[in-house]
Amino acid sequence: MWTGGPQGGDGLSVGWSGIGRVAVIGAGTMGRGIAQVAAMAGHAAALYDVDAGQLERALAGIEVTLDKGVRLGKVAEADSDAALARLEGTGSLREAVEGAELVIEAVPEVMALKKEVLAGVEAVAGTGTYLATNTSSLSIGEMAAGLRRPGFLVGLHFFNPVHIMPLVEVVQGVETNVRTCNAALWFVKGLGKESILVHDSPGFATSRLGIVLGLEAIRMVETGVASPEDIDKAMVLGYRHPMGPLRLTDLVGLDVRLEIARHLHATLGSDAFRPPALLERMVAEGRLGKKSGRGFYEWD
Repeated sequence: MWTGGPQGGDGLSVGWSGIGRVAVIGAGTMGRGIAQVAAMAGHAAALYDVDAGQLERALAGIEVTLDKGVRLGKVAEADSDAALARLEGTGSLREAVEGAELVIEAVPEVMALKKEVLAGVEAVAGTGTYLATNTSSLSIGEMAAGLRRPGFLVGLHFFNPVHIMPLVEVVQGVETNVRTCNAALWFVKGLGKESILVHDSPGFATSRLGIVLGLEAIRMVETGVASPEDIDKAMVLGYRHPMGPLRLTDLVGLDVRLEIARHLHATLGSDAFRPPALLERMVAEGRLGKKSGRGFYEWD
C-alpha cells in the first residue's frame, strides 16, 4: 500500500509525473471536484461537459466551495484566486484535451458511455497523453480494449467530496504500463493525497468492501431492524467510522450505489451484492440522496 506517495517495488520506478495540464471530462459532482483539486495543486485544469448548464453550475460550485474555504480560514484568498485563474470551462472536447498530459473522464458509471468518451478523447489527444477513468467499480481492462494505446489508461478513483477526502485508489489494468502507473501515483501525491495501488478486479478494494456494508445497512432499514439514524450512529460510535453507511450512500448518490451493486452482483455472483428492493424503489422515485434533496435523509 502506498501511504506516502510513489515508491520503488512492484516494477514501479520513482520519478516525477511530468503532468502539467489536466483535462477533466464530465462536470458532475466528481468531475468538478477533480478539476478543483487539480487547479489548487498548481495544474492548468480544463473542465469539459456537453451540457452548457451543467458546466456553468460546476464552475459556480467550485467558486462557492473555494469561497467557503477562504471564509473558514482553510484556503488562503490568494490560493483561491490562483486556482480559479488556472481553471477553465469549455464545451469543446478538442479545446479541453489540447496540450493536456493527463485526461480524466468522470462521466456516469456506464461502461458503454465511458468507452465512447475515452475513445473520443484518444482520437484528439497527443500520443503521449495519459488517460484515466474515475470509475469506482468498472473494469479498466474492458475500457482499455477499445483503445489504440491501452497501456496509457489507468484508474484514478477519487472519493466525494474530492477536496476533502484524502484517498485516491490507483487501479492498474492488465495492460497499464509502468510509466502510466508511476505518473498516476506521482500525480496523486502532488495533489496532497494518499494512494493505494490495486489491480483491476470488480469493485477494486474500496467499492467492494464499502458496498457490502452499505447494502446490508439498506436491508436493515428495509426489514425494520433500526432507523437510518440509529444504524449510522452504531457505526460511527461503535466502530469509529467517520460517517455512517446510509449517510454516505446519500452523499455518493443512491443511483451510483445501485449501478455499482448491479455490476458487482453480475460479475461476482454473490448475493451480498444483490441490490435491495428498497434501493431500487428509492432510485425509481428519484430519491437519490443529497443531489436530489432526499434519500435516507432530508437535505437542504
